[in-house]
Amino acid sequence: MDRSRTTAPGSSGACLWLGLVATAIAFMCTEARVTPSPPTLANSTCKGNSKCFAGILLPIWYPEDPTMGDKIARVIVYFVAMIYMFLGVSIIADRFMASIEVITSQEKEIIIKRPNGETTSTTIRVWNETVSNLTLMALGSSAPEIMLSVIEVCGKGFDAGELGPSTIVGSAAFNMFVIVGLCVSVIPDGEVRKVKHLRVFFVTAAWSVFAYIWLYVILAVFSPDVVHVWEGLLTLAFFPICVILAWIADRRLLFYKYMHKKYRTDKHRGVIIETETERAKSIEMDGKMANSHFAAADGTGVPSNLVGLIDGGGGGGKEVDESRRDMIRILKDLKQKHPEKDLDQLVEMANYYALSHQQKSRAFYRIQATRMMTGAGNILKKHVAEQAKRSASVQEVHVEGEPEAEFVSRISFEPAVYQCLENCGAAVLTVSRRGGDVSKTVYVDYKTEDGSANAGADYEFTEGTVAFKPGEVLKEIAIGIIDDDIFEEDEHFFVRLSNVRVPEAEEDEEMLSPNSLPYPKAVLGFPAVATVTILDDDHAGIFTFESDSVHISESIGIMEVKVLRTSGARGTVIVPFRTMDGLAKGGGEDFEDTYGELEFKNDETCKTVQVKIIDDEEYEKNKNFFLELAEPRMVDMSLQKALLLAGDVPDRKLSSEEEEAKRIAEMGKPILGEHSKLEVIIEESYEFKNTVDKLIKKTNLALVVGTNSWRDQFMEAITVSADEDEDDTGEERLPSCFDYVMHFLTVFWKVLFACVPPTDYWNGWACFIISIVIIGFLTAIIGDLASHFGCTIGLKDSVTAVVFVALGTSVPDTFASKVSAVQDTYADASIGNVTGSNAVNVFLGIGVAWSVAAIYHRWHGRDFVVHAGTLAFSVTLFTIFAFLAISVLLYRRRPHIGGELGGPRGYRFMTSAFFFGLWFLYILLSSLEAYCHIEGF
Repeated sequence: MDRSRTTAPGSSGACLWLGLVATAIAFMCTEARVTPSPPTLANSTCKGNSKCFAGILLPIWYPEDPTMGDKIARVIVYFVAMIYMFLGVSIIADRFMASIEVITSQEKEIIIKRPNGETTSTTIRVWNETVSNLTLMALGSSAPEIMLSVIEVCGKGFDAGELGPSTIVGSAAFNMFVIVGLCVSVIPDGEVRKVKHLRVFFVTAAWSVFAYIWLYVILAVFSPDVVHVWEGLLTLAFFPICVILAWIADRRLLFYKYMHKKYRTDKHRGVIIETETERAKSIEMDGKMANSHFAAADGTGVPSNLVGLIDGGGGGGKEVDESRRDMIRILKDLKQKHPEKDLDQLVEMANYYALSHQQKSRAFYRIQATRMMTGAGNILKKHVAEQAKRSASVQEVHVEGEPEAEFVSRISFEPAVYQCLENCGAAVLTVSRRGGDVSKTVYVDYKTEDGSANAGADYEFTEGTVAFKPGEVLKEIAIGIIDDDIFEEDEHFFVRLSNVRVPEAEEDEEMLSPNSLPYPKAVLGFPAVATVTILDDDHAGIFTFESDSVHISESIGIMEVKVLRTSGARGTVIVPFRTMDGLAKGGGEDFEDTYGELEFKNDETCKTVQVKIIDDEEYEKNKNFFLELAEPRMVDMSLQKALLLAGDVPDRKLSSEEEEAKRIAEMGKPILGEHSKLEVIIEESYEFKNTVDKLIKKTNLALVVGTNSWRDQFMEAITVSADEDEDDTGEERLPSCFDYVMHFLTVFWKVLFACVPPTDYWNGWACFIISIVIIGFLTAIIGDLASHFGCTIGLKDSVTAVVFVALGTSVPDTFASKVSAVQDTYADASIGNVTGSNAVNVFLGIGVAWSVAAIYHRWHGRDFVVHAGTLAFSVTLFTIFAFLAISVLLYRRRPHIGGELGGPRGYRFMTSAFFFGLWFLYILLSSLEAYCHIEGF
C-alpha cells in the first residue's frame, strides 16, 4: 500500500495532462475547420455540430443562439456537470462492483471420497475465475460505455448515434494505450510483472483485436453503412463464444485431450478451485512449470480423485496446505517482529497482511480506487479495524454474561486432587472463596467419605465447619493419615463440602438480579468434592506414565511428560527412558531424540521427562512416536538384598530365613507399571488451527467490499477517512484536505446510493440489479450532457466521445489498474482484464444495441443505417495500434526485460512513451479525420 500511495500523485498528474492534451487537440481541430479540405464521399459531415437537439432526458437550453459570454458559461456548466455525473457513476459502479465481487465469491461444499472409502467435505468456488473476469467483472468495468451505447440507440428511435460506439472505441484506446502505458511505468525499480495465465491472455487479446476488425467488416465490407439482423446477432453471439474459448484455454482442453481432474488450493484463500493437472516438461504458459507444486505428485497418471487433498502424503498434500502454511508463516513472522503484542493484535495484523498481499480481482481494485479517490479511506484497514472492534465487543459481552459473579461468593476446593505419602501425618486441603462480598462471614461444612481407603484404618474420619471471616478467601482443612508397615496398593478417600450459609444474610435487604430475582449470598462452587490419594511408602514403587497415549500440539515447543511412582516410595530408584520413532521421526525432523535416567529419591513420587517437539508448520498433522521406560533399579539397597535379587547367584539351597528375605525383597523390588510405553501423537495446535481457519475465512474479499445492512452503508457514506489509516510511526492519520474536499463533493452521491440494497441481500443480486438500473439512468444524462457540450462548443459527437466521455468513464479503471500493477505479483489484473474488457465492450455494447435496432427496423421493413465514416476510420486505426501494442508486450517477456510491466528503466520509459504516443496519434488522427483534414473511408 505504501508504494501505491507514493505513486498516486504521479498517476493523477498523468491523467490530468493527458486530458489537457486531448482537449487541445480537439480545439485545434475545431478551429481548423474554418478552412476544411474538400469533403469525401465517405465522410460528408465535416463540420461540427452547431445546432443542439433535445436529448433523451435533458431538454434544449434556450435560447438556442446564445451570445459568446452565455456560450462560455454553458460550456462550463455542461463540463462541470459531466465531471460531477462521472463521479456519481464511479460511486454507483463501486456498489455495482461490490455486488459482483460477492456474487463471484460464492462457494459450495462438495463431498470427496477418500481412497479408503471414507468421505470428507471441502469448499470449492462456484464461479470459474476466467469466466467471472470476462462476464460480470468486465460488465462491471465497462457498464457505463455499454449502457451509453444501448440507451443512445433506444432513446433515439432505434437510429444509430455516434456517441455510444465512439465512446466504446475511445475507451478501448484509452485502456489499451494509456492504462497499460501507465502500468508499465509505475512498477518499482528493479521489479517486473508478467502475465501468469498466458493462454487466457492470448485468447482475450486475439478477441479484443478481432472484435474491432469484425466491427469494421460489418460497417464497410459485408454491407456498407447497413447493419443486418444477422450481423448484430452474430456480434452478440461472439461474447459467449469468447467466454467459452477463454474457459477452454484456462482448463487447457485445447492443448491436452486427456486430462486428469484434480483440485488445487487457491493460494491466498484456502478455497479449492477445479483445474486440470499438467504433463511433464510443459512450457511455461500459465506462470508455472510442470514440475512445480501444482504438478501431480505420484506421476502415475492415475486419476487422483483429490488424493493430494486428502492423504497429505507427498507433494500433493503439501500443495493443499499452502494457503494455511502461508497464514501460519505470517503469524509466526509477526510474533517474532512484535513479541509484545497479544494474539488478538497479531490476528488483526495478519488479517490485514493477508488481505493486502493476496491476489485480488479487478472488481476489488476498482472499488478501492473509487473509495480512496472519494475520501472513503483504505477499505482493507477499515475492514480489519471493524473486525477487531466486533471481536472485542463480543468478548466484553461474554465477560459480562454472568452479572451475578460480583454479588455471589462461590466456595470450592482449590485444587480438587491431593496426594500424600502414608507417613506424611496429615493431608492439608485448601478451601477458597471467590467473588461476592468478602466483608461477610461465610460458613461451610465438610466431611470425609470412604473410597478405597477406610476411615480408622487408613485415615482419620473428620468433619467440621470452616468459617471464612471478613476478608478471608482461603482456609485449610487437615485430615490425619494413619501409617502402617503393611504393603498395600495406593488408596483414596473423599472430602465433601456442604451447607454454605451467611448468617448476616437474613438481616440484610435482598439483593435483586437484573431479572428481579434475589441472588444468594454464597453458594457451593466447583469442585465441591476433593479426592485425597494415599501413596504407600512400604514398597520401592511401581513406575508408569499417566496413560498409554497422549495428544500434543506441534507448537508446544517442549513437551513435559510425568512419570509416576505409585504403590510405594521407599528408597532411591533409577528409571532409564528413551524415545522411539514412529511415523514421526527423531533427529530434529519432528522431535529431538531424548534418552537418559530419572532418579527418584526416597519418598519422591513424580518426575518429568522433557522432549523437544519441532514445529514444521504442518496443517492437520497426525504423527506419532513413543517414549519408553526401561526396568527400574534400586540404588541404596543392602549388599545382602542385592545378592538375593541377583540373577547370577550360584546354585545353592537357601535357608528358610533367606527364602523369606528373598520373598520380601521381591515384593519390595521396583517394577514397571501398566503404562510403561507412552505413545505421543503430534497434532496441529487446535487453538492455532482455529485461528488460521478463521483468518482464511476472513480473507474473503467479499467480506471486505460487501455490506450487511443499510445502517452500515449510511454510516460509511457520511464518514470521511484518510487514504492510509496509519503513518510510518504507526499512529492513526487524520484525513487530508484532499480527502475532505472529495468527500464533500461526493457526499450527495454517497448518501443517495446508500439506499441501494446491501450486498448480503439475495447473495448480491439485489444490489446488482438496482445498481445497473441507476448506471443506465446516469449514463443517459451523461450522453445528453456530452451532446449538449459538444454542440455548444462546436465539437462532433464522435470527437466528444473519444476525448471527453471515454476519458471520464476510464479514470476509475486507470487508478484500479495502477494499484493492481503495483500490488499484484502478476500483471493479469492490470493487463489481461484490459483486453477482455475491450472485447466485451464491442460484443455487448455494440451487439445488444445494434441487434435490437436492426430487428426493430427489419420489423418495419427498413434497413438499420450506420454510417461508417469516422467510426470505421477510428476502428481501423485502433486495430493497427492495438496490434503494435500487443506485439510490444509480448516482446517484453524476453529474458533481458522479464515481463510486460516494469523492467529496466530505459525499456520502461520507452514502452510508456510508445504507448502514450499511440494514444496521442489516435486522438489526433481521429479528430483530423472527423473534420476532413485527412481522408478517411
